[in-house]
Amino acid sequence: MTGDITVFSGSAHPAFAEEMCQILGVELSPSRTTRFSNDCLQTQLRANCRQRDVYIVQPLVQPVQENLVELCLMLDAARGASAAHITAVIPHFAYARSDKKDAPRISIGARLVADMLATAGASRVITMAMHSPQVHGFFSVPVDHLSAVRELAGHFAGRDLSNTVVVSPDLGNAKVASQLARLLGTPVAAGSKRRLADDKVVIDNIVGDVAGKDVIVLDDEIANAGTIVEILARLRAVGVGSIAIACTHGLFTGPAVERLKQEPGVDEIVTTNTVPLPPEKQLPTIVTRSVAPLFAEAVRRIHCGESVSSLFGDEVTVG
Repeated sequence: MTGDITVFSGSAHPAFAEEMCQILGVELSPSRTTRFSNDCLQTQLRANCRQRDVYIVQPLVQPVQENLVELCLMLDAARGASAAHITAVIPHFAYARSDKKDAPRISIGARLVADMLATAGASRVITMAMHSPQVHGFFSVPVDHLSAVRELAGHFAGRDLSNTVVVSPDLGNAKVASQLARLLGTPVAAGSKRRLADDKVVIDNIVGDVAGKDVIVLDDEIANAGTIVEILARLRAVGVGSIAIACTHGLFTGPAVERLKQEPGVDEIVTTNTVPLPPEKQLPTIVTRSVAPLFAEAVRRIHCGESVSSLFGDEVTVG
């Protein structure tokens, strides 16, 4: 049933696309991206796309703008090659944070990028754990917004969690933290966070009982680790036991790796492979869980005309 699927990968994370293709039982189709002397990019899809179900895999990771342009060029190339359906598979959608006009005369970047992808040729988007769920509504094409909560829960399942609390660094992420807590059968708590700048936050207090408890701190992404450092300081101030950190997108940008190295008592940092993790960002405490099977299953169901909605939530208990 996957014979008419054609999968291409941009430059951002070919290993993820390769893993998806192995699960689907299809070859990753070749493509080529070149750069002209004036710094413009050109992409060429080097496999037949005519009347085929085309999937282009590209997380928006650093260099974000370059990877975004490459993705748009590949989408346009697939449309020009008469593909029947074109799906942008974006494990990490970087512009999801730019979801509102919170200062005068700024662009709502998430909406603009959503428009760009549709204009370039995407007839569907598959992504995961967008920072702001309302970004889903910015797209004029169908969006399958997957969740890594089950995969993260699978890492902790089977342990003695009787003294454990799942902690969200802020109230905005508390719903996702509640999903993880429900799967693990634990209580949930959340920090009251104020963002002062991109790399500076203040967490005033913790809503929930965490004193003397082991904690799993869950966030959607770790970029410069400012939020994580702040929530860990607040948790230690009230006297918690063991500490684990979990996130979907382990970006670890700027000072993140050094900040996390200096945090005492963190047993493990669990993340997924939505973004590549180069050797210089790998710490002994980092554990990576693959969500490529989840994306591959979404691709299979879309191609076969089956429901994808059961992949979104947390209805099935892990164990």
